[in-house]
Amino acid sequence: MQGSSRRTGTMTDVHRRFLQLLMTHGVLEEWEVKRLQKHCYKVHDCNAPVEKLEDFIHNINSVLESLYIEIKKGVTEDDGRPIYALVNLATTAISKMASDFAENELDLFRKALELIIDSETGFASSTNILNVVDQLKGKKMRKKEAEQVLQKFVQNKWLIEKEGEFTLHTRAILEMEQHIRETYPDAVKICNICHGLLIQGQSCETCGIRMHLPCVAKYFQSNSEPRCPNCNDYWPHEIPEVFDPEKERGAGLSKPSRKSLRPRQH
Repeated sequence: MQGSSRRTGTMTDVHRRFLQLLMTHGVLEEWEVKRLQKHCYKVHDCNAPVEKLEDFIHNINSVLESLYIEIKKGVTEDDGRPIYALVNLATTAISKMASDFAENELDLFRKALELIIDSETGFASSTNILNVVDQLKGKKMRKKEAEQVLQKFVQNKWLIEKEGEFTLHTRAILEMEQHIRETYPDAVKICNICHGLLIQGQSCETCGIRMHLPCVAKYFQSNSEPRCPNCNDYWPHEIPEVFDPEKERGAGLSKPSRKSLRPRQH
């Protein structure tokens, strides 16, 4: 990048500490990543100017490239909050999960994933997931155990639970997108705006195209009569607000407003 003083492929103690801490967390929101970066500078090089986050991450990724590891940036599907995750490009995320979960637990995740991908809303009810427990490979699992395993997936940021239903965490989408595209080619949904994998979002009732909620928010921003970008028919869904980090920091997470959008997703 012209005008940048960073040395591509060279990591200082600041970069190394940042990477170690990110590996511990696995996934962080952007504000947390910026705070982590400042902390690392304070510990190792308090007199140095804090490098622009984009350049800072690029510098680390240029070193990680040969190890098939990458710090990837994504956004949450419900409200567009920026997220960073450390992704292993050499193995599928399910293979990566093998060190933390037993065979029957991994199979439960696969079953949940299939239900989520096949659903129109991008959510699978706990009832539907628990109903496939008898089909799992490996050691038999009782439904009570399965409920506990589902909560482990939530705690490890592979799944998100909302009102008794489960969907994929942004971490899972970042790590599993290629796997999902290859494994479920007939069921996979793609956003018409960003062309990324879509799990939950809105769809046109006329032509059927789909859009992430954050993409809907940006595309129809300041548009009093939203129309489908594909067929130009009226867009009938509630238009969410564009994510504003300053507003979010001041007001806290606006869970009620996001919940109000939940029934309108297709």
